[in-house]
Amino acid sequence: MKTRKSLLNQYLLLHFLAATLLPVCFLLATVGVFPSRVPSESSGSSPDALSLLVFVLVLFVAISWIFFGRIRKRLRSLQETMASPSDDGLPLPIRTGRRDEIGQLEESFNRMVRELAESRQREREEERLRRQLIASLSHDLRTPLTAIRGHASRLNKEPLTPAARDSAASIDHKISFLGQLVDNLLSYSLLTSGKYPYRPERTEIARLVRRSFVDWYPVFESMGFQIELDLPETPLHWEVDPSWLERMLDNCYQNVNRHARSGKYIAVAVKPDRIEIRDRGPGLTGDSDGKGAGIGLEIAAYMAREMKLRWEVVSGEDGTRVEIRK
Repeated sequence: MKTRKSLLNQYLLLHFLAATLLPVCFLLATVGVFPSRVPSESSGSSPDALSLLVFVLVLFVAISWIFFGRIRKRLRSLQETMASPSDDGLPLPIRTGRRDEIGQLEESFNRMVRELAESRQREREEERLRRQLIASLSHDLRTPLTAIRGHASRLNKEPLTPAARDSAASIDHKISFLGQLVDNLLSYSLLTSGKYPYRPERTEIARLVRRSFVDWYPVFESMGFQIELDLPETPLHWEVDPSWLERMLDNCYQNVNRHARSGKYIAVAVKPDRIEIRDRGPGLTGDSDGKGAGIGLEIAAYMAREMKLRWEVVSGEDGTRVEIRK
């Protein structure tokens, strides 16, 4: 839409004046309309007319230079503003002035910045509500789960038929799974809201892996797993948060317990540049007796990113391999 101060109108006006004045000045210089102090026998033109022609040419060039220079300056200012984001990652609004094409572009840019800021604010609010909902659900589910676990434990102490005992064991297994899922949901909420602070320190990796596997060793052994633990005798130190790394490993062990029981195999190895956890289950995309591995591995992946570690999960029909690389 055209405006009262359109750059196109100014451009056309400038060239109209040039197209009008230059021929007139050239005509005056040719016919010698202006009187000359020193007559010239070889030409009918006068020095004053020629001077006027030169003056008009110089004036046209100067005005054109100023005109396009101002346009270039405004465009560069807009470009610099777009390339200089604020603390929240969004560009700063630009100060608008004239109501021409560049002014319209500046207003459109400012409108885009406002819409982006509003969208970012809506995303933050939705994320806050989501975290609050997850935290509330996690807390609200703990009480009934604890009560159900107590009743299941009491039921196991009663004389039961083999079928009833299998059902009670299945109930206990599902309750444990739900409890771990609730813990993972709460941990994810705390992590993403910054309430689970990251405190890096120089950590001896082999010792940490051994300590994290101690509680799980009898679990896997009772299920008849073949266990391979390869830990170096030479100390290896990483700059990580030990509690975060232990939580990552614990989530990996939980994943093996839920999804790889049929493989009856777990291998944990510590190399100079990585930690490996392997199983021979059906893989995360295959059939397994537990669901919901996503939240636990997502927590581990989030922690790895925050600690500047590389997180890789390779899963197939022959098992799953998790690597935590330095």
